[in-house]
Amino acid sequence: MPRFALKVDYHGAPFAGWQRQADQPSVQGAIEAALARLEPGPHTIAAAGRTDAGVHARGQVAHADLSRDWDSFRLSEALNYHLKPQPVAITACARVEDDWHARFSATWRQYLFRIVSRRAPLVHDAGLAWQVKQPLDAGAMQAGARHLLGRHDFTTFRAALCQAKSPVKTLDRLDVEEIASPDQTEIRLHVRARSFLHNQVRSFAGTLERVGSGAWAPDDVKAALEACDRTRCGPVAPPQGLYLVGVGYPSDPFDRSTT
Repeated sequence: MPRFALKVDYHGAPFAGWQRQADQPSVQGAIEAALARLEPGPHTIAAAGRTDAGVHARGQVAHADLSRDWDSFRLSEALNYHLKPQPVAITACARVEDDWHARFSATWRQYLFRIVSRRAPLVHDAGLAWQVKQPLDAGAMQAGARHLLGRHDFTTFRAALCQAKSPVKTLDRLDVEEIASPDQTEIRLHVRARSFLHNQVRSFAGTLERVGSGAWAPDDVKAALEACDRTRCGPVAPPQGLYLVGVGYPSDPFDRSTT
């Protein structure tokens, strides 16, 4: 059965998360239903990461096994037709080797978290960012973020229901970007690692927001990390600010120059 890699964008608001659920809409379920319109099912697809309810994606990657050896462009066009009007789009599609796996072949994942500091209600970014009303100090947030880089026991930033075998992870990147405009200031957190614990990025975001607001000092992040105690974490930021924006592989399946 030919295997195809799919790059997927979605708005997470209407979904109970990526993973298929019996009684709630999911991104996985939407794509599998579209595949069933093209070939008799059932279909089971695998993804690089299982995003939670309300979390968005600009670069999720999944794979599907089909009986027909589709032209990649025509497959993506057909899927997008059958996905309408749901906020899910296949932005790239490629034939891959039979042993290629969207999750297990991945070498890194990258997330974006958006925080908007603004008094007035969000209009264009409603549902697409976490709004806070107080000003945030991006420099202090970056100073706090530096304590999280590298290999650590991230128990403090791990959800109680996390199913990972170990809380030890290696954080490769955590950059704080500030984008100022006359009406608001946006803080973007760019986070990369091979893998993440459940709610790890949202826990980082909530903790660093406390630093940016002045409620925490940057060194308080270090103390919280070293405590290995979930109660020492800052608040968990809401899901609408979080995006899965990229997944890395030893060879990019969507790069035509390598195929």
